[in-house]
Amino acid sequence: MKALILVGGFGTRLRPLTLSVPKPLVCFANKPMVLHQIEALKEVGVTEVVLAINYQPEIMLNFLKEFEDKLHIKITCSRESEPLGTAGPLALARANLVDGSGEPFFVLNSDVISEYPFAELIKFHKSHAGEATIMVTKVDEPSKYGVVVMEEKTGKVEKFVEKPKMFVGNKVNAGIYLLNPSVLDRIELKPTSIEKEIFPNIAADHKLYAMVLPGFWMDIGQPKDYIVGLRLYLDSLRKKSSLKLAVGSNIVGNVLVHESATVGEGCLIGPDVAIGPGCVVESGVRLSSCSVMKGVHIKKHACISRSIIGWHSTVGRWARIENMTILGEDVHVSDEIYSNGGIVLPHKEIKSSILKPEIVM
Repeated sequence: MKALILVGGFGTRLRPLTLSVPKPLVCFANKPMVLHQIEALKEVGVTEVVLAINYQPEIMLNFLKEFEDKLHIKITCSRESEPLGTAGPLALARANLVDGSGEPFFVLNSDVISEYPFAELIKFHKSHAGEATIMVTKVDEPSKYGVVVMEEKTGKVEKFVEKPKMFVGNKVNAGIYLLNPSVLDRIELKPTSIEKEIFPNIAADHKLYAMVLPGFWMDIGQPKDYIVGLRLYLDSLRKKSSLKLAVGSNIVGNVLVHESATVGEGCLIGPDVAIGPGCVVESGVRLSSCSVMKGVHIKKHACISRSIIGWHSTVGRWARIENMTILGEDVHVSDEIYSNGGIVLPHKEIKSSILKPEIVM
């Protein structure tokens, strides 16, 4: 089987992290976002993954080369010379996706994190005579989304309602699809939306089905959702393979600590924290609801909550970092500094406190 991951453009919502690497290579729970998806695809027998991209394909391919060898899976890039929306990239990558076998192929949005129930999706797709299956997830506020109206028993999609004013349902597109090759005949090589143009046409022909996604789901394409997604992911890890989580008297709730990281005495870590490779956390540090990426050094008695600390950054002694502060790569925060929602671009030194949310250029 094959899969296409819609990588897209510049990842502006996750800046300053995406100023250093393309968005799919931003670390989430100690591995690049896209690697979570590739590993799950490999588990259900996918042999080739195509990355639909219009930004920095060379960096992507160079980085993923080691995983291609490690996972024994072929990873290629299909580069757009102009943005083609969410359907155009399928037409562009047609030669990579169709091999004459008639097998369906996966399409994923690269921002989506979940338990990736691909085996169940394949089983459901083969059980109906439709052309396409989309995964849907239940949300509390459907008025913010495009709602999928479907038959509960069969899963057949009846229609889509964009940001409904009245309640018509609470299931929304989860950005995970399994499509027959015939779907490609419906897509022209031009900027096209798969959600607003292609899927409604397939639904009108009574050939579109939806499966409710079991477990958690989150689009982690912006910082606050990234932090929520980390909590959901670690909670899922607790249920499925809790041995991967850290334990100890200084650990509260779900915490992921890379084996090469060191944590000093008297720290309180958690809940919902990921500490990446080679990190040094000195004594007396307090961490909660945060992601600490590769090579970060957190000095004594610093306190970090609801924030993301980018690669190879330093947080000084007694510093307090909170309220969705995002430090880009190689940012150095001096001792006793306070950051309240600061967005700090790479390679900066912070010598004075950031008292209200602002971008530090």
